[in-house]
Amino acid sequence: MLLQAELSQLVLVDFQARLMPAMGESEAVLANALRLARMASVLAVPVFGTEQNPSRLGENPPELKALSQKTLAKMQFSAVEEGLSEWLRPPARQPAGNARSLPKAMQKKPEQNARNSIVLAGCETHVCLLQTALQLLEDEFDVWVVTDACSSRTVRNRDAAFDRLAGVGVELVTTEMVAFEWLRTAEHAQFKTIQALIK
Repeated sequence: MLLQAELSQLVLVDFQARLMPAMGESEAVLANALRLARMASVLAVPVFGTEQNPSRLGENPPELKALSQKTLAKMQFSAVEEGLSEWLRPPARQPAGNARSLPKAMQKKPEQNARNSIVLAGCETHVCLLQTALQLLEDEFDVWVVTDACSSRTVRNRDAAFDRLAGVGVELVTTEMVAFEWLRTAEHAQFKTIQALIK
């Protein structure tokens, strides 16, 4: 199963000013998060951010925030508890029409092109990212975690989270894997732009 840009959404979890200095490989992790957001922007993939207790931990970097359509301030560790799923899958519109057309409208199947593949990156991997990913699975999203754009204060905690996520069916990927799966071909109109972001 490959990622498809037209079915994807990107969620960037808690890359906050006062949190990042404590994260392992923080510069590389943040650089990959920015790459993901820029690639998503080029390929029309929606981008959302989250911030854990921003009054205490600060906000996401301005350049990351600028690439996000919305940023969810939260106190719960899982962003799903604060309404993320509603952002990712807005409520279906009520069918409109008259008494004759209503039965047909009610029979329509859910939209085939729903963006059900959620690409997640963030901090801390074993807390906010993990809990968000597990609850997105419960909400019947397909979840992809970008391992080189995730971090925790310790490698042990980060890797324990990756093991647990893999065990429940989350796809573990890297920034470049996401890029080339979203592109699919060197003939893609945005290939050179995305390639430049990776290099």
